[in-house]
Parts: sequence; C-alpha cells; structure tokens
Amino acid sequence: MLRDLKPTDNILGFDVRPGYYDMDGATPVRGGVNFTISSFYATSCTLLLFYPGSKWPYARIPFPDSFKVGNTYSMIVFGIEIDKFEYAYSLDGPNQPEKGLIFNKDMYVLDPYAKAVTGQSGWGVRQPNTCVYKARVVFNDYDWGNIKFPHIPMEELIIYELHVRGFTEDLSSGVKNRGTFEGIREKIPYLKELGVNAVELMPIFEFDEMGSYRNFNGEQLYDYWGYNTVCFFAPNTSYESDHRHHREGTELKKLIRDLKSNGIEVILDVVFNHTAEGNEKGPFFSFKGLDNNIYYMLSPDGRYYNFSGCGNALNCNHPIVRDFIKSCLRYWVTEYKIDGFRFDLASILGRNEDGTPMEQPPLLKSLAFDPILGKTKLIAEAWDAAGLYQVGSFPSWNRWSEWNGRYRDDLRRFLKGDGNLAWAAANRLTGSKDLYDPSYRGHSASVNFLTCHDGFTLYDMYAYNEKHNYLNGWDNTDGANDNNSWNCGFEGETSDPYINSLRRKLVKNAFATLMCSRGPALFLAGDEFCNTQFGNNNAYCQDNLTSWLDWSRKEQFKDVFEFAKYMIAFRKRFHVITKNRDVARCTFPPESIHGTQPWKTDFNENSRMVAVMYAGMSKENPELDEIVYFAINAHWEDAFIELPSLPTGYVWKLYFDTGRAPEEVITEDKNILLYDRRYRMSGRTVLAAVAEKVY
Repeated sequence: MLRDLKPTDNILGFDVRPGYYDMDGATPVRGGVNFTISSFYATSCTLLLFYPGSKWPYARIPFPDSFKVGNTYSMIVFGIEIDKFEYAYSLDGPNQPEKGLIFNKDMYVLDPYAKAVTGQSGWGVRQPNTCVYKARVVFNDYDWGNIKFPHIPMEELIIYELHVRGFTEDLSSGVKNRGTFEGIREKIPYLKELGVNAVELMPIFEFDEMGSYRNFNGEQLYDYWGYNTVCFFAPNTSYESDHRHHREGTELKKLIRDLKSNGIEVILDVVFNHTAEGNEKGPFFSFKGLDNNIYYMLSPDGRYYNFSGCGNALNCNHPIVRDFIKSCLRYWVTEYKIDGFRFDLASILGRNEDGTPMEQPPLLKSLAFDPILGKTKLIAEAWDAAGLYQVGSFPSWNRWSEWNGRYRDDLRRFLKGDGNLAWAAANRLTGSKDLYDPSYRGHSASVNFLTCHDGFTLYDMYAYNEKHNYLNGWDNTDGANDNNSWNCGFEGETSDPYINSLRRKLVKNAFATLMCSRGPALFLAGDEFCNTQFGNNNAYCQDNLTSWLDWSRKEQFKDVFEFAKYMIAFRKRFHVITKNRDVARCTFPPESIHGTQPWKTDFNENSRMVAVMYAGMSKENPELDEIVYFAINAHWEDAFIELPSLPTGYVWKLYFDTGRAPEEVITEDKNILLYDRRYRMSGRTVLAAVAEKVY
C-alpha cells in the first residue's frame, strides 16, 4: 500500500515531489498522479497537461534536475483528477540525424507506457481540435473474482483468428454493439456452439485506423487490420462501445472474463517488429522523441532499417527495448489475464542491433524463461519481410511454437491435386517431425493453418486462381502471388451447380484435414461458413463487406457449418489425434503412414492418396484402444484403398466421407461398419474411420 506523501516543491502553482522511479507510465497515487518516463539521451523533460479534447496544454511542468535519477524522470503531481486532464511530454536533447538523434522540444511525445490514448473515440472519427496522440490516466481496478487461466495444453488448441471489428460489424451479425469487444461478447454462445477453445484477436493495441488512410477513386481507405501500433499498453479505443469512462479496458476485460468462463483462451496478435512512426518520412509522436537511435534499428548514417516492410524495425535486442517488451507482455498477462501471444514477423525479434540474425536472441530467451510468462503461450510468425525464414529453426528453448507456413503451403498444394507431395503431406499431418523433433518439443511446436487473415479465405482458396486486390489502390501488385489455390474451373462466383458442389467439398476436405493433423489448429473466422473476401488476399485497408463477416452465409452454407462443428468435436473426442497417448494395447505405433495399401508408403510423384492412423490407449477406458484412420484422396479419380487389419474384436466404423452426398457426409450415426477393409474413395475426398469394439 502506498504511504501518504507530502509535496516538497511547487512548480507553476502545482504541488509536486519526486515520484516512484520504478513505476513506468502515469499511475494514480494518493492525492495525485505519479509520472515516470526515461530517456538515455534527453537533456530535459517537461510534463504537458491538457484539458480533455484541447489542442494546447494548459500547463507545462518541467522536471527539476533533482527529480531525475540516472536517465529516469519521475514526479508526483498533487491535486489533479484523472478525468480532468490528458497528458504528453516534451523532451529536449541533441538533434543529429546522422547519429539517429532527432530530439525536438516543440513536438508532443506520447508516453509509451500510456494505458489509454486520446485523439479518437468511435471508429474512423477524429475528436475535433486535438493533436493526434495524448494519453489518459486510468484506474486498473477491475475485479476478476476467482477467474482462472484455462491452461489448455498447446497441442489441443483450436484457435479461431478474428478481427474485432470485422467479426460483428455487418448487420447480419445480429448483435447490438457491432464491431466492438461487446459485440464479440454477444457472440460467445456462437463460439461455444462452434466448439473452438481459443480466440486469437488481431491487433488490439491502440492503433490509428485514420493514420495511413488514402483516397482511391474517392473512397476512404483505413488501416483496418491494425498492424501499425501507436501504443503497446493501451487497448484500441475504437473497439469499445462506451468511451465515457476512465477505466479503459473494462469492456475487453469483461470479454476475456466471459470467454475464460466458457473455457475459451484468449491469444493476442502482437506487433513488436515495427511501429506506426515509420521511417524518416513518417510521423513523430513517441519513440522518435524519446531515444530514436535506441528504439529503432538504424544504419550507420542514421537511416531506418526496414525488415518489416513498414518503414522501420524495433531494436528488440537492445536492453532498454527488451525490457520494454517484456514489461508490456507481463502487463497484459497480469492485468488482462491473456493466455498467449502470436508475434507478428517474429524473426525481427531475433535480429541484432545491426540487423543480423542471432543464434540465441536475448529477447526471445528472456521471454521463454520469464517467470510471469511461464505458462503463457508464445507463438512466432517465424519469418520477416526481409527474407529471413525460420520455420522449423526459430529459437525455441522448448517454449516457442511457430505458425507452420510449410504446413499451409504443402497441404494447400496437395489438397488441390499437385503431384510429388505425398511424403510432404504425410509429414505435415503427423506434426511435421521433419521440422520439429517430437522427443524434444512434443506436438506443440507446429501451429497448423491453411488460412489466416493474410491471404485467401478458405472459400476463396477454391473460388479464385488469382488475387483480386484492385480496390486496395496498388493496381493489384500488393498481396502474395503464390496462393496455391484452385478455382475449380471458373474464376469467382458462378451458378454452375457442379463447381459449387465441388467447392463445398474441397472446403470440407481442407477443414477435416486441419482438424485431423497433429499440432495446434488455427483457422480464420468465417471459414466455417464459407465467408468470402471476393478474391482479395490482402484486405488490410478494406473496412467494408470485403472484410466483414457475412453471417447470412452461415445459413447459405449450412452443411459446411455443420460439418465444421462436427470436425471440431471429432478432434476433441479422439485424443490420439492431438497427442501420443499411452501405448496402444494392440502395439500399433502412436502414428503411422499408409498408402492405398496398409503400411505401404511407396509414394512417387503421382501418389495423391495418403492416410495416417493414430493409436493409443483410450483415455476413458484403459482396457480399450483408441484408433483413428484418416485418409485423403487428392486425385480427381477414385481410389481403391484398404484399411489396416484390426485386433480381434475390433471393427472399422466410418465416421465421415466427403465423397458422399452432402446430407450423408457424416456417417457416424448411420452405423456404417466396414466389415470389408477394402473401400472405394471418390475423387477429391477425405474420410475417417474409427476402430470400435464389438461385444
């Protein structure tokens, strides 16, 4: 508990005293507010106080030299109420751009530890007569009660990646608070029905959707995705439905509380590889005004390295930046109860101050062994925009998992019928052991995905051969060209019943494959009911129907939605899919690979049929074995397969077969026992059979 403190000085009519130097940011204390900020090269610092919504400060309070310890300025200002002011800083120091020093005392500097940022409220609406970024002091007094972290094993995660605004902004979502944290909370019953056990929120740290807008054909474009962070400690203001309080984050905390209460973990997509300040042509509002040459990677002549493709790169392995990032993650885990983080372009986090890759990056190692983050999921997007690709080799210390880009690429190609990929498909299905040593990393290293925000939706993957990004304003030059997609014979929407039926089947094939693969599974919100982005594979600036989920498609593609629900439940039901159980009594190996004939893997460039079998002792009944056989026929022709023979007393039962009529795909309740192990698989289908004991 903070003791009662008395002022020691009066500056310009404000009672002040030296503050708490180890409390970064602005924190309410008894009788006032503690302000702490650090700069290695600044020669002076002034606190600026603004009336809410005002453009000009009503007070400039310089930090006395006696209030500075080392490179840290700290001051308690008494008699100010947090709902009556906003704040920023002004720092003076050398201005030598060739050395990376660009101090400017006339510029407002946003506190990088700010817990709330002003300047905007509702989405796309600027507050009038304000500078762009100032901060508010907030209370962090939310009562979590006895809420617990679910601590779902990593390999059992079924991650649902969603955009806070796009998830419910369309009228078809049927929620009251569209496009907000509250809107997601209204959809929790849907998430429960679907069966996912984790949501991954695309960036929710404060960003300015208006910050990099452009006009294209008279249309307003936005920084919709939010990968240009303005402030790392503050939730995005425009995602809240109520902007009239000084307990920012309360709506997000309610959402997280209710998700956890329903057994759903929360993972944040975080962007520590760059910021919204860009390069030398970009805005000046935070790190540039503190210590530009510490927070950013700079060339010897003071220019910004651009490993992110967004103008700058954070200098993540500098001790000051490293401590900042760790403090930020700790804050989100302790104050918001976050279960995990997905790190955008995480390979940048492993670069040295000169940009070269490091074998044991201090930042990544410190996060792996941090005691507060000890149970937090750490997921790396193991590449960057400068060509550093580390899938399978990202420094892990057996703590870091990776978005497995090889899984996406290999299985996309295999599922659409490309040749010479059978072994690659088998490896991806069984946990990518060629990339991740299971004896060391288990089955949690490879986060498997076929779709995410970046690229085609699952429906578009089978409706478009080419990207259609013209509305982005770059003459269709942006976005990936190697989509490994197939339009089934017609580009875009069609009334052809054969093509539409084929597309539905291929979507089901892909979803089933993801759910029957070893390793955490991730898919993009809306894939479960064939949401479309009309062929746009880089919808970062599309705040419209291109990016918003069209919930009417849930009814239009009801068979796909029901199948997705079924597959999620199937994965949860049969635990041998996600991890090695106790050794099967029948001595089957934990996983095995098969071709058209059991136990034979004489794959060649024309092999397009691959099966895996998972086996282990039943979790519910140790007297029984749990055996699941999953097969993919990616060929356009039928395949005659033979399932492995089973121990005495067991028979194969067909659980699903996408080669059947839509109403007959799920066969579990139809008691289809396969007394004959030989089976005819239709072209472009997947199936699963489960061993059942016959009494």
